[in-house]
Amino acid sequence: MVIFAAMQKLLVIQTAFIGDVVLATGILEKLHTHYPDAAIDILVRKGNESLFTAHPFLHKVLIWDKKRSKYAHLLSLLKQIRQYRYDAVINVQRFAATGFLTAFSKAKQTIGFDKNPFSFLFSDVIRHVVSEGDHTLHEIERNHQLISSLTDNTAAKPRLYPSENDRKAVEEWSGKNFICIAPASVWFTKQFPADQWKNMVDALPQNLSVYLLGAPGDHELCESIRSGSQHTSMVNLAGKLNFLQSAALMKEALMNYVNDSAPMHFASSVNAPVAAVYCSTIPAFGFGPLSDQSHIIEVKEALSCRPCGLHGKKACPLEHFNCARHITRQQLLAVLP
Repeated sequence: MVIFAAMQKLLVIQTAFIGDVVLATGILEKLHTHYPDAAIDILVRKGNESLFTAHPFLHKVLIWDKKRSKYAHLLSLLKQIRQYRYDAVINVQRFAATGFLTAFSKAKQTIGFDKNPFSFLFSDVIRHVVSEGDHTLHEIERNHQLISSLTDNTAAKPRLYPSENDRKAVEEWSGKNFICIAPASVWFTKQFPADQWKNMVDALPQNLSVYLLGAPGDHELCESIRSGSQHTSMVNLAGKLNFLQSAALMKEALMNYVNDSAPMHFASSVNAPVAAVYCSTIPAFGFGPLSDQSHIIEVKEALSCRPCGLHGKKACPLEHFNCARHITRQQLLAVLP
């Protein structure tokens, strides 16, 4: 058993998509609280490293480029990890590649979930639990089980750290009353329809600014909402802000409207007010908003087809999409302060 007080070099591995990485930052917060002098590193997939620009206590960000020489780069990462001789490697993922890195890291303690194919080689194997009795665990609670023996029994909320430069980058938009809408999702059945966003925005007062957020690939969707709406104080910012700048802007909003997707976790990470619209998925899966001011918006009627899957689908299997279509404009407007 590793002596906890001797923990000086720690690595957290989460190379999944951006929302999962944001949720894993709760582990960083808890480890830093208990080991303030430790060098804490994180390994993420290429593209997500900008989440940690100027992070106040993170020591190093390791990057796995999955799109170019994926496995050659994985071996290069393993060599780097072995040279650093971590006291503990904490693997949040349940896939073989990161299990391989963990098992052969030469760390004094290797921690991961039992569903990882390499878990039989870990020093500490944690059962991956979706629920305990009647209580469905939030993802941050599931993640925290990996480090509860090193820290305590309370999960920490995720946190991002927009810099002063990030805040200055959004000053021209933040000095007024505004809401943000992040309308896109990778999955069709997680994405509230564009025409329903337009319907909601048309009912807003013209002196309330509306900012549409998203990645460069979301620009066309956001533009269709902006150009099709009668609201005159709407700005399409999709592709114009980086992750931390988006989080900085969301923090100042009266409300942030999001799908069950990464922007919801951005809001949680800066404790920004958030209204999460759930279409085909449900909060009980354990990925709900964590801000102090959080609202869940979902269809009021019980649909036998909902949820139709854990991660959403490319199209409604029954072709009616009632889980989204039956959400009303009044439900969206009711959460505005």
